[in-house]
This record gives sequence, C-alpha cells and structure tokens, in this order.
Amino acid sequence: MSTGGVWSAPQQERSRRTHVAILAAGTELLEEGGPDALVVSAVAERAGVSVGGVYRRFGTKDQLLLALQERFTAGFLEEFQARVAGAGGEMDGPELVRLAVHGLAETLSTRARLLRVFILISTQNEAVLAIGSKAAQEVGMAFRALFRQAERAIVRPDPEAAIDFVYRVVYAACEHRVIHIAEDMESDRPLSWTALVDELSLAAQLYLFAQPPG
Repeated sequence: MSTGGVWSAPQQERSRRTHVAILAAGTELLEEGGPDALVVSAVAERAGVSVGGVYRRFGTKDQLLLALQERFTAGFLEEFQARVAGAGGEMDGPELVRLAVHGLAETLSTRARLLRVFILISTQNEAVLAIGSKAAQEVGMAFRALFRQAERAIVRPDPEAAIDFVYRVVYAACEHRVIHIAEDMESDRPLSWTALVDELSLAAQLYLFAQPPG
C-alpha cells in the first residue's frame, strides 16, 4: 500500500512476487489497450491472483493506476541517467548537449507507448498530472546537472535558464511526437525521429554556444 504517495513492495518474498506480478500485468494492459484496459479483474487474471488480492494490495483501481505511474516514472529517470552516465571527463559543451538531448529523446522513445497513455489520462486526472509533472521536473534537474562543467562556455546571459529552456524545448518536441506519432503532422515535409533529434541537438548547441550575430 501507499504511504504519503510513495509505493513500496512488501518485504516477504511471496508477497513481493505477487506485488510485482500485479504491477507487470497492469503495465501490459495499459500498453496494449490504454486506460480502458485497466480493469481489476483483467489485471488479476493476468497476474494469476484473485481480484480481492489486487484490492488488498492497492485499495482501488485509481490507486493501482498511480502505483503503475510511479513505477513507470522511476524507471524513466533511471533509464535516462543510465543513458547519460558517460557524461564528464574530456567532453566539451557541444558533446554534452548531444549526449543529453539524445539520452532524453531515446528514453522518451523507448517508453513512448506507456508514456502516451499517462499523458492522455493526465488531461482528466489531476493526480496523474501531478505525478507526471513531478517526474518531468526530476528528469529536468538531472538534465541540467550534466552541464555544470560546461556552464562557463555558454554564451547566453543566464546559463542555467538557457539549459532549462533547452530541456523544455527538447522534451516538448519529443513529447508531441510521442503523442501524435506522425512525422508530417505539422508540415508536408516528413521528419523522422532520428532527424528530429539530430536537429534538436544541433539547435541546442547553437543556442547555447554560438555567439548571436550583431
């Protein structure tokens, strides 16, 4: 169960396995069928437990949904951190930008299906929106932390605000593609995911490190 909004697995091994099985089943159903597929009886059947077992551990379907989202957001942050773990050393500012932008975009891409579900739910569920917003801000802090060693090379008047702006732009552009999927929604010139991310990386490098004309 939850304490102060933080979900943790039970300590006993058998109970922990059941807990994980329920979360895995709920995740699969959301990925396969969206919000309408998260039915407690379906979760129970797929996890191999009773309906009562699901309710005993999570209370309500809404609480189960929030537990699934918290699990997802924790995994998202862990994946992003793993993708940018090579930052530092002799890397210069543009190299750090490329690593950070591609790390963020690739994390969004690999988790796109479930992320799309939570984004859509968040338009009507304030609790889901709150968890999603907090998670995005935590990833943003990790993103900004990558640039500490390169801040002196940034030409913008407020380097910290500039890095935050880059994060907002990259996250928003990739999130838009995650939701809508299409490569030609905004323009009659299709743009692949790879090309989109490369251009975002280049734009961020120019914004942060190239002197503006005049």
